[in-house]
Amino acid sequence: MIELTNLSFAYKNKAPLFDRLSLKITEGNIYGLLGKNGAGKTTLLKIICGLLFPQQGTCNVLGFAPQKRSADMLKEIYFIPEEFYTPALKINEYVLLYAPFYPNFDPQALENYIATFDLPTNEQLTSLSYGQKKKFLIAFGLATNIRLLILDEPTNGLDIPSKSQFRKLLAAAMDENRTIIISTHQVRDIGNLIDPIIILDNGKIIFNQTTESISRKLSVKLQKTEPDETDALYSEKTLGGYVVINENRGETDSNLDIELLFNAVINNQQHMSELFAREA
Repeated sequence: MIELTNLSFAYKNKAPLFDRLSLKITEGNIYGLLGKNGAGKTTLLKIICGLLFPQQGTCNVLGFAPQKRSADMLKEIYFIPEEFYTPALKINEYVLLYAPFYPNFDPQALENYIATFDLPTNEQLTSLSYGQKKKFLIAFGLATNIRLLILDEPTNGLDIPSKSQFRKLLAAAMDENRTIIISTHQVRDIGNLIDPIIILDNGKIIFNQTTESISRKLSVKLQKTEPDETDALYSEKTLGGYVVINENRGETDSNLDIELLFNAVINNQQHMSELFAREA
């Protein structure tokens, strides 16, 4: 599906952001791409889409080199950036103009998505709120039935009911031939969707694991007393005590809060890397 090999990239007159970065992404999964501000998440997504070009290494997406921007590749990719442009068109005019680029576009599915998001259809897109525009682009992207859907901060601007609808629509749209990549800081909005989880830090992939592997390797518990730093991988003060992440030493598999996991990986990179490098 996607394979990056020894990829290097730098913006003009800047230090390298990626240096020999490698990554494989397979079909049939919703990947979560997490990282602090400036970690390189959006840049990585743009390289995958062919909007930015690596200086070294290779990037293969669906069997194509993205920088060539071939029509055969573009008809199978839909990218919704955090900041986007919407033309002065009504929804039906937008569909007439852009749907032909996607051979598997499903107009009935789009109609259903628009109804679910309760979007007005008789107004120009430019007159809609930021959240409404984003909901339309999500609806259109799902209706294209492309193989690779890339979403950068998709829940920003969505109200609480819309976030719930977004999760349901995305889960229902998944199949073994489609891959979705979601880059976000709002991990609580998509925590039950993403699997595997990729964490990018300072231009390096420091974590890339399935939720099954995470629950098998790590355990989380609440305790009233301060944890032993020599035993705990990570802990946070909370109401009534501490929430603590430890190595799972035979306990039952646990469901780990993704925000807590992210903080644990960022703050204890070496230990976490060593732990997940061990065979199960």
